[in-house]
Amino acid sequence: MQITLADFLRDTPEGTEAQSIVGKCVHCGFCTATCPTYQLLGDELDGPRGRIYLMKQVLEGQPVSESTRLHLDRCLTCRNCESTCPSGVRYGRLVDIGREVVEQRLAAAGKLRPAGERALRWVLREGLTRPALFGSALRLGQMARPLLPAALRAKVPPLQDAGVRPRRSHARKMLLLEGCVQPAMSPNINAATARVFDRLGIELVTAREAGCCGAIRYHTGDHAGGLDHMRRNIDAWWPHIEAGAEAIVMTASGCGALVKEYGHLLRDDARYAERARRVSALTRDLSEVLPDFADELQAQAGTVPRAGRRVAYHPPCTLQHGQQIRGKVEALLGRLGIEVRLCADSHLCCGSAGTYSVLQPELSLRLRDDKLAKLQACEPEAIVSANIGCITHLQGGTGTPVMHWIELVDRVLG
Repeated sequence: MQITLADFLRDTPEGTEAQSIVGKCVHCGFCTATCPTYQLLGDELDGPRGRIYLMKQVLEGQPVSESTRLHLDRCLTCRNCESTCPSGVRYGRLVDIGREVVEQRLAAAGKLRPAGERALRWVLREGLTRPALFGSALRLGQMARPLLPAALRAKVPPLQDAGVRPRRSHARKMLLLEGCVQPAMSPNINAATARVFDRLGIELVTAREAGCCGAIRYHTGDHAGGLDHMRRNIDAWWPHIEAGAEAIVMTASGCGALVKEYGHLLRDDARYAERARRVSALTRDLSEVLPDFADELQAQAGTVPRAGRRVAYHPPCTLQHGQQIRGKVEALLGRLGIEVRLCADSHLCCGSAGTYSVLQPELSLRLRDDKLAKLQACEPEAIVSANIGCITHLQGGTGTPVMHWIELVDRVLG
């Protein structure tokens, strides 16, 4: 697809990258077949091909309408289209750039979002990215949970006991990103991870200064704020990396997908570019680390009764499309005697998509209910996933337990 950049984007890093991405699109339409919002709405402009056309117009300097912003807002950024695209179009990067340019152009024209939308986005950026503030707010919500409206109660998980976290020191060390909402919403995920790694003779180290990975700010248009989060995390991790940390382990696939892009996103930052590349190279999802220890885990689980364990696995979009990791979770759980079933259309998004479930609740709930119907058709005893957003979103619509797959591994090991 041919594109001629407008003067305000010509010779800028973002413009050059966007031009390269758009140029790879051959307009074949394969992406529309796997786009969740296109399937729901049947509108060409609510599919990747149509959105690329809209962004192309903006990048070429044509007038920007609020309709363009709406169609980009409706995008889940699930990146399913990237898995389908035969031309290798990096749609996720394009939509990040396109959204920022659209916001800037509309703001310059005096077409700001309604005050309520701006306030909600501010709350999400400031509230979700501050673990202490979010944790305090969540505890208040948990205390008042029986009194909350059903829609809000579904987003407030009951208080969870994380169990005992190991304190033994080991020669082998890996870094663990705690995350911003996960420690409060589901503290057992990181605790279970630490227990499993402790059994393998690996100490998981937390850099206390590390916080939000930057995804919430970056994907809601605050690129500068997101990059600041990335720099802070690099500074927090760097002493541990220099001391020999073998990897940076991610228990939330949404965080992992972004941290693996630090090197690209900070490539023009003279101070951080090299360290960012190193951080991205060291970043591993849990499902990339633990298969190397499958024999040992299987031996440890060998004496535990395994009859009757059947789970439905929901692979998050940030894992299967963002990081292109497939099959590893299912294979590892199978080695531990667990029957794992993938539901129909397992490649499709559950509707959580970071802040999407708050910003686009109607579409999000339609996607969730469809996903749950297909997961329940597998007749599972539990549903497992690999991202806190998916887990919380799915649990809000079902009585079947929904958990991170590492929690199941922890249980199997006793």
